[in-house]
Parts: sequence; structure tokens; C-alpha cells
Amino acid sequence: MKKLYALLMFSAILLSNSSCKDKVEQEPLTSAEKIDRKAVVSRHNVIVKSLDTLASLSVGNGTFAYTVDVTGLQTFPEYYKDGMPLGTQSEWGWDSYPNTENYKFEETLVDYKQNGRAISYAIQNKASERTKAATEYFRSNPHRLQLGNLGLELLKSDGSKVAPSDIKSINQHLNLWTGEITSEFTVEGIPVTIWTTCHQEADVIGVKIQSELLLKKQLQIRVRFPYPTGTWTDLAAQWDGERPYKSSIVKSTINEAVIARELDSLQYQVGLQWKGNAQLAEKAEHYFLLTPEENNVFEFTCQYTNSEVKRSIDFEAVLSSSETEWERFWKSGAVVDFSGSTDPRAKELERRVVLSQYLTKLQCTGALPPQETGLTYNSWYGKPHLEMHWWHGVHFALWNRLEYLEQTLPWYNRVFKKAKSLAERQGFEGARWQKMTDPYGDEGPSSVGAFLIWQQPHFITYAELMYRAKPSQETLELYKDRVYATADFMASYANFNTEKNRYELGPPVIAAQERFKAVETYNPTYELAYWHWALKTAVAWKIRLGEEPNPAWKTVLDGLSPLPVQDNMYLAAESATDSYTNPEYRTDHPSVFGTFGMLPESEKLDKTIMKNTFDWIWDNWAWHDTWGWDFPMTAMTAARLGEPEKAVDALFMDIQTNTYLKSGHNYQEGRLPVYLPGNGGLLTAVAMMCAGWDGSEGENPGFPKDGSWNVKWEGFQKMF
Repeated sequence: MKKLYALLMFSAILLSNSSCKDKVEQEPLTSAEKIDRKAVVSRHNVIVKSLDTLASLSVGNGTFAYTVDVTGLQTFPEYYKDGMPLGTQSEWGWDSYPNTENYKFEETLVDYKQNGRAISYAIQNKASERTKAATEYFRSNPHRLQLGNLGLELLKSDGSKVAPSDIKSINQHLNLWTGEITSEFTVEGIPVTIWTTCHQEADVIGVKIQSELLLKKQLQIRVRFPYPTGTWTDLAAQWDGERPYKSSIVKSTINEAVIARELDSLQYQVGLQWKGNAQLAEKAEHYFLLTPEENNVFEFTCQYTNSEVKRSIDFEAVLSSSETEWERFWKSGAVVDFSGSTDPRAKELERRVVLSQYLTKLQCTGALPPQETGLTYNSWYGKPHLEMHWWHGVHFALWNRLEYLEQTLPWYNRVFKKAKSLAERQGFEGARWQKMTDPYGDEGPSSVGAFLIWQQPHFITYAELMYRAKPSQETLELYKDRVYATADFMASYANFNTEKNRYELGPPVIAAQERFKAVETYNPTYELAYWHWALKTAVAWKIRLGEEPNPAWKTVLDGLSPLPVQDNMYLAAESATDSYTNPEYRTDHPSVFGTFGMLPESEKLDKTIMKNTFDWIWDNWAWHDTWGWDFPMTAMTAARLGEPEKAVDALFMDIQTNTYLKSGHNYQEGRLPVYLPGNGGLLTAVAMMCAGWDGSEGENPGFPKDGSWNVKWEGFQKMF
């Protein structure tokens, strides 16, 4: 024990010193070598020439996003709903149906035997019709809203409605440097040009329209409110429902109007402001038309707010805000230039990297952990999954844009009491971080999520990234309570097996590779390694602060089970002895790679065994049954193992879930055309492959050294 403690003290000192050392090593290129950032970004501006329902484009500010079709607005939501939905979502836009049946959260709980006692888990309880209904109520409430459909009401010369097929001569352009979409098309030969952008400090869309259709009264602006589905997804195209919601004009003047919305638990307003003469009228319930008069150019803005519309913001102000903030973003943090590379994949990698930065900035930089489909449309009722926050947020620290990860961390403090209550309910110490949750930190019942544990050490990862960037007493004091409570739970969660004289994880537990039954699973490899790293790091935090580490942490560290090995390879879990013989277990996330991809090398790891494991999985995994972040995770492991060729190959594996659409979104399948953990994972992997990790040597350690990859970069930070 004393030997371990001494080692941990030494490690803490090294961690502190390496933080400062890395800052020196990662100095940007000299001014003479500066990368032309605008050139790198602008060569990947998105151009859309056809009516492609998977080529929807978005503008946004990190807490609000607006997604458009080829018209530059949300004109054809029904046509696009089975491709890339035309969503308008925000961090604040949540609603809950009334609990008319008086469901109790306790009705979702089921006891499981763990550590010799009964522990309650919030699962999809199917014991009775009532418990099933209660489970569904707490899974679906609150749900994130589609705030409104802002589109065009287009008419042909005979008065009939314009259909998608009537849109011709499409030429749409997303300027990434300014965050502005320019959309050109014709209707019956008459040109239409629309400019669309988003204010960066308010949830306001700015629009400018130029067309003779305005003078012909064949073009109006439609504001229509979709009915929230309250189901797993919300594609912003359901127009009817049973709830008595209200949408009404509460203000109307010569140049502005306000529509008030009243739902079950949310009230919000939509404010319209325009130049010139126009009138807003109610066409039908939840359906409004803004009709411009006497001009072929029309500028207007549309503001969404959960308070009152208090200030007017015109189109020029929105455009200026977007231009200023996006330029600031692209000039900040890291940049990487692949243009000097001869590998034919380099241009595509740069495209994916640039577009992933754009998408994660506008979809994932608010004060809440993001949902997996960002602010485009709902998946899992719009709720964040905390195990995915690693993939949403870690890349910001490595790209030297720490503030975007940092501003999500106060949320963990706001929900801290609920995390501690969850641990207390189950008889554990500290705080057990939720899996599927909501803005308020409530637990979403899930027969899988309730048993996942790999989200638990994440907060220590985020805190350590903060400390590496800002190695100060202030940083330590800011995060220490949550770091310590996280470690307290981890130590108390580990079960001491008296027969084997060691600490184990589970059962019940579900590994990050969600293929093993909770009640049968124990000692998943990645989770064991993560427990070890996080507890060791928590001890280092105590030492940095001159405090005595919790003896329970050191006891569990000293006695934690070794990583399970069979046939000279790491198993997915010690209980999964058929990990590699049962085809069912060669699917989903190859999470054993997290052991030495997401995590650094430790004394628990044997690199030879990991290399054997990597080679077997590379050759035998059912890669068609994986997820978007599995490929970056594989690349990160390959890079750490000294296999840069395979690191690049992993990023380009020809698998559907590794598809990056014209917009840059990581496509998974029909129900998940947007999957931002894949984009964040790509950015994490590329940062590591360029700047390396603690102990890596040489420049660009994740790229081949055969001369085909001439990678220039500036501003990256090393990974652990």
C-alpha cells in the first residue's frame, strides 16, 4: 500500500509538471509558417445543386440551431422528414405533458442483487401495464421541442402550391467562414435568392429575400408550429395533436409582430421584424403568413425566446453578429492543413475535419451536455446521454477551445444533488452520474442506461483537462468536490470478492459494448481500466491540494481486478469468455479499445496483449454493426500502438456508420442521419494523431511516415 501511495504521489507531481511542459511543446508555428486559416476553411464551403434530403444545412449559435432545405428556409418539412429533418431547436425549449395519472418515479424501479444486497435501478419496468406507462412517461418527459417551422409559402402562376419538384436551377452555398447560407433557385423560371444567417448571442434567424415573386404575391413567409410528438424522435413535421395548445398574435405593428405560444409546461414567444410594408395574419390554427408588399427585396428576422421579445434585431445586425463570431471562432484554437499531403484521402479528411468543427460549434457549445443529434431533431426524446459527453466535449480541449467544454461543467454542479441522491438511493457513497438525463438532472429510465457505468469517470477526465490547461489552485478548488464525489461512488461501487481477494465491477453492469446481459456481466475491461485511471487521478488531485487521499480510493486501487485476458487477448469483460467466439459479441462498440485509445498507458496494461487484441478485432469485427465514434476510437488505439497506417485506415473504413454527408454530418442510418459523437470523435482522433499524447514522440505520431502525409498544424494540445 505504501509503495502504491508513493507511486501515486510521484505520478501527481509528473501530471502537474507535464501540464506546463505540454504548453511549451505545443507552441504554434512561427508567423512565417502561419497557416492560412480562411483558405483551409473556405475550400470546404458546402455547395448543394440538387434537391437532396440528406443535404440539409444549418445555422446556429451553440444553444440554438435552424436547419434549412434548398430554399434556405424550412419550406418542405414533410419532404425532408425522412432525410435530414428541418428542425428548430434550443437548449431552453423543453415541455412536459401533465402527469394526469399521478405516476411515481418509484414505479420504474426494480431491485437487483448487488454486493449482497438489493439495489434499485430505474429500468423500462414491464411488471404491469401501469409500470410500463409510468416508465414511458418518465422517459418522454420532459421532451425537447421543435420551436417552429419558418418557411416559404410559394405559389405558381395558376395559384397552386409549389411542390419540391418545381424548384429548379438550385445553387445553394454555405459560407463556413461567416456562417451564412445563400440559396438560389427558380420557380417557373423566376429567380429567387435567399440569404440565411443566425445571431450568435440571441436565438434570432436573419433572412433576406430577393425575387419578382414578391411583387407577384406568389411568395410569402410561413410561420407554422409543429405539434410535439413526445416520442423517441421529433421530425418537425407533425401538425396535429390532442393537447389544447395556443398560438396567438399578441403584438402587431407596421414593422413587427409577436406570436405567443402556450404549451403544457412552457410558454415562449416568436418575434418577427421586417423592413418595408408587410402584414402578419393567422391562416389557421398554429399557422401564420407574413405577406410583404410592393418590393422585390424583403429583409426580416425571426426571434425565438422563452421570455418576452424585448428588443428588435434587424437582418444586418444578425449578419454582422454571425460574421464576427464565426471569424473569431476559426481564428481561435487549433487548425490543421492537409493540402501538402499526397495521400488521395487527405482532402476528404480535411473536409470532414473542417465541417465537424462547424457542426459541433453550432450544435454542441451550450451550457448543457448535448443530445446525440444536437439541435437538429430529437433522438431519445431530445435527452443528453452523459456517456456521450466525452465524445461531444473532449475534442474542444485538445483543439485549444477549452471554453466550450468548460461552459458545460457548471451543469454538473446544478445537478450534483440529484447525482448524490441517486447514489444514496442505491446505498453507495458520493455521486452517481446519470446516463440518460434532461436539463434538470433527472434520471431517464432505461433497461440499458441504468446499468452503464462508463459515464461515471468522465467528470474526472473533464476536470483533469481543465487542470492541464489551467494548472492552478483555483482550478483544483473549482472542481474538487465533484471529482471527490465521483471517486467516492467509484470506490463504493466496487465489490470486494473475498474468495478472489480483489475488487470487481458488477454484476449487474452493462459494458460500453452493449451486448452483454447486466445480471451476468462483471469486470468489463475498459471500465476496469477507466476506474483505475480515474481513482488514481482523484488521488493526484488530493495530493496537489495537500490533502490526505481517501483511504477507500487507495484500497480499491490496490486491489482492483486485473484486466481480463484469454488466449493472450483482452476480453470485453471477464464474464464474457466467449467474446471472440460468439458472433453476437463481435458487434457494437469494440470498447476494449477505449482501454488504450481513450485512456493512456498504465501499469495495468500489457501493450503486447493489447496489440494482439487490436489485430484480432481489426480482422474479425462485424464493422457493419458499429457506431460513428468507433472508428475514431480505433484510430486512437492504433496510433498509441504505433500503427499510424491503420489509424488513417480506421478513419476511412468503408462502413455506412462511418459516412460523412455533404453537410459534414456523420450518418448512421435512416433514424440517425445526424450523429455528432462521430464528428466529435473524429476531431479528437485527429488532434491526437497530430499533437500526440503524453509519452508520444516525434511530429504527427498518428500519421504514416512514408511521405504521403505532410500535415501542418498549430494550436493543438496533447492528450493524456
